[in-house]
Amino acid sequence: MTENPDTPRVVEPTVYELSSPGRTGVSFPDPDVPRAELPQSLLRDDLPLPELAEVDVIRHYTRLSTFNYGVDTGFYPLGSCTMKYNPKVNEDMARLPGFAFTHPLQPIETVQGNLALMYQLQEWLKEISGFAAVSLQPAAGAHGELTGVLIMRAYHRDRGDTKRVKMLIPDSAHGTNPASSGMVGLKVVQIPSDERGNVDLEALKAECDETVLGLMLTNPNTLGLFDEHLEEVIRIVHEAGGLVYGDGANLNALLGIARPGEMGFDVMHFNLHKTFSTPHGGGGPGSGPVGVTAELADFLPAPIVGIVEEGDEDLPPLYGFVTPKKTIGRVKAFHGHFGIAVRAYTYIAMHGAEGLREVAEASVINANYLRVRLHDTYHVPYDRICMHEFVAEGRFKDSDVRALDIAKRLMDYGFHPPTNYFPLIVHEALMIEPTETENKRTLDAFADAMLKIAEEARTNPEVLHEAPHTTPFGRMDEVRAARQLVLCCSWPES
Repeated sequence: MTENPDTPRVVEPTVYELSSPGRTGVSFPDPDVPRAELPQSLLRDDLPLPELAEVDVIRHYTRLSTFNYGVDTGFYPLGSCTMKYNPKVNEDMARLPGFAFTHPLQPIETVQGNLALMYQLQEWLKEISGFAAVSLQPAAGAHGELTGVLIMRAYHRDRGDTKRVKMLIPDSAHGTNPASSGMVGLKVVQIPSDERGNVDLEALKAECDETVLGLMLTNPNTLGLFDEHLEEVIRIVHEAGGLVYGDGANLNALLGIARPGEMGFDVMHFNLHKTFSTPHGGGGPGSGPVGVTAELADFLPAPIVGIVEEGDEDLPPLYGFVTPKKTIGRVKAFHGHFGIAVRAYTYIAMHGAEGLREVAEASVINANYLRVRLHDTYHVPYDRICMHEFVAEGRFKDSDVRALDIAKRLMDYGFHPPTNYFPLIVHEALMIEPTETENKRTLDAFADAMLKIAEEARTNPEVLHEAPHTTPFGRMDEVRAARQLVLCCSWPES
């Protein structure tokens, strides 16, 4: 880690700038068959590819790879993302030939091991969550949300209750909840938080009528807080005839301690790529299985892995695919992201029940340790015992330093920034989630950097405004980047 803003920045040239006419990366031998001209329709005159030797290409892309920041190279405190270390045994298991090289359209008799793994993973997720049935089909967390909302709507329509068109969503919910409800055509109603970061009970009661389809509740919420009135919140929605959806993005704080299905939630998605340690970021990979109560099991997306023939003392059971009676249909090609399921299965099997509880306990301890170290310097608006994450304000009295400045300056100290500007109910939000992965030495180094940056905000704010100073690229014009997208490379002007 460095805090010297004068360190020179090395800018990597593009492959086009490295290009030199006549250089080649590969020389093909003379063909032993007659040459044939390519059809003109397949040729392009406007494709100025760079001319490079193999060593130029290898060095260029290898050097670029060193600019990337990942959980294997450093602390990744992105709140709500649960960017924990991914044990390499998970990767080894996902690459076993019997898992990696099978096809989803093979006869079920030839992939019994794969199906047995999926079936067992469904059973483990049921045990962990307290739900009666699970589908592995959704491809990611938001996809699981959409699937859950479709199930809730199908349940009401099956009962002939078509007037329920309103979804209640707290202002501390996960950011994709409103989009998932809106895509189904529901009216989204925001419910405010009270002064302690819980769902405001009076506001909730005012909206609970015969048009409520349900409530989407993130618990712990995006403030990192367990709702102190959870049972009352669920009771109010159920008495109005609605269902309660649990956003499972923050399940890491509850593993082995509390089961959402026993709290009163009706449906919930799991983030296998967060809670169960599949690597994610940059758009994937992901997996968002959905768990439901017995009353909703018939509406799960199909197909689901089940036992189609019972075994005996001589033969194992035969696994296959089953279709729930009132299924909402297929939501994903084939059967979900199987490679992610293998990684999650391995993670759960390696930890066991006691290990998963230790995961949750350590993630909560780590978050509270950082919260207490920082709360005298960074205002924490909801400053009570948190779960897996907490949210501080990235601003100071009599200073024009903002959360973005703090995040950029953290990069000079060798840390990936936490989540910025979410949740929206906290001004200049810095959402920090250390996960169970990190040890005290790493947490102290991060806290020390945050405290040093706070001091710089008072004594030398310009060093924050101009940060980062030591990264390969400086601060980008983010507004311009969003408005003037560059989606492809072109030959540079010379």
